[in-house]
Order: sequence, then C-alpha cells, then structure tokens
Amino acid sequence: MSAATDRRLAPDRAELQVRRGRSLKTQIPMRTWADWDDNGPGSSRSTWSGTTAATSTEFWYTLTVTDITTGWTENRTVRNKAAKWVLAALVEIQASLQFPLLGIDSDNGSEFINHHLLTWCTDNEITFTRSRPNNSNDGCHVEQKNWAVARRTVGYWRYETAAEMGLLNQIWTALSPLTNLFTPQQKLASKTRDGAKITKRYDTAQTPYQRLLGHPDVLDDTDRRPLERRHATTTPAQARRDVTDLQATLLTRVAHKNITRRGKQNAVYLSRTRQPRPASPAKRAS
Repeated sequence: MSAATDRRLAPDRAELQVRRGRSLKTQIPMRTWADWDDNGPGSSRSTWSGTTAATSTEFWYTLTVTDITTGWTENRTVRNKAAKWVLAALVEIQASLQFPLLGIDSDNGSEFINHHLLTWCTDNEITFTRSRPNNSNDGCHVEQKNWAVARRTVGYWRYETAAEMGLLNQIWTALSPLTNLFTPQQKLASKTRDGAKITKRYDTAQTPYQRLLGHPDVLDDTDRRPLERRHATTTPAQARRDVTDLQATLLTRVAHKNITRRGKQNAVYLSRTRQPRPASPAKRAS
C-alpha cells in the first residue's frame, strides 16, 4: 500500500475502530494542595487510617474526613475498603455534620474512585475531585489528622472482630465533640524562605467550632441552635472520661488477643527449655 492510499483510507479505518468509553478517572478532576482555599466550610478531604499492615485475613479500616476550612474531623471504622462500606460511612458522616457537605476530595484508590461514589456525589450536587497519584502532600490537611486524631486515640493495634469495630465507632462518636468543640488548632498563615531559613507564621488558635461560627453565612438558625446547645451542654472533662473508658475496654480486648497470638508464635524463643544450637566442628588446618 502506498503512502497516498494509506492517507486516503485513514478516515474509513477511524470509523471501524472500537470507541471506548471515558475512563472513570478522567471524569473526576484532580485538585492539588495549591488549589485549596478558605472561602467557606464544606470542602472535605478523605483518606484512610489502616489499623495494621496488610495480611491474608480481613481487618478493619478507619475513614478520616476533614473539612479544609475549619478542621472539623470525623472518623468512621469500616470492615474493609469495599465501595459499599465507604459510601455508607460517608453518608453517615454527612448526616452528622453541622454544615452542608459541598465537596469531597479523595485518594486514587478504588474504594473512592468508583461509580457508586461518583453517582452519589452527582445526585447530591457534591463536587468530587481527587489528588494526584503518589503525592500525599495534596492531602496534607487530612494526613495530619490520621496521626493527631486516629493514631493517638486507638494506636496501631490489629482490630478484626465485630465487637472491636463497634467500640471503635463508639470512640469516634464520643471523641467528635472533644476534638471539634474544645480542641484549638492553629493553621499555617504564611511561609517564606530566605536562603536556607524558612519562616512560618500561624494564625490564632481556634477550635473547629469557633472557625465554623466565623462563617455566619454557612449556618442558618436551624443548624446554629443545636450546635450552640451541644457546645453549652457538653462537659470536656466528662467527654474525656468517656473516651478514656472506651479506650481501656478496647485495649483490654485487643491487648489480650495480640499477646496470646504473639506468645504462640514466639513460644520456641520464649521457652526456657529451648536447646542451644550445637557448635559447628572445628575446621582442620590445611
């Protein structure tokens, strides 16, 4: 076939090619760390806080959702990363928020990038974006909460029973008013570099509740009154005691289980009857 014939047949070949649908990721725009602003609450960042390293058996995951403007943080524990559990947790978190959920920005895992979550966001007029692959700094707001809220509260133990998942979700429910109503947070206001010296300036520490009240156009009277009533009737000391009691119950269950498993695995090393390895025969000098 000559070059002229190949050019003449190009339009016909193009019509015969199978046209595939748009990739799911191409339907979800990317948002970097530089695209965030503090115009108002409602734009949330979502990520995971796994309870342990991956193994062959199932264990629980904790979903962390943080509002970019106020720092309001909610957690929910699910049995795995299946799309139906993630969507159910997001629906529950949306119902517990004291302000409308306007946008969701997630990681690139299949637990977030799926048709179920995309359809739910479209039906509820929620903006759905994703971070760049392998750029964890795009989600710096919520990655910090994985340590400050999730890890500091329940640690790095392995959780895999239904009772433990129930306790974890009770802890998140009891911890929410303590974190969002009474724990002040500072936000980075500016960052300047002068050679090798970096100067960071932070704003005045405020609780997520105070930052939320700083946007009066977001809350109407129907939402403001229950929130103010909840703040006035919640005792921080009692909330801390409730969280501590739940933590003690959870630790008692999981520590006993892990110590038992560790003892079985390391029995040969922990046993005093273990015989030392025989010495190798001395080599004969040649």
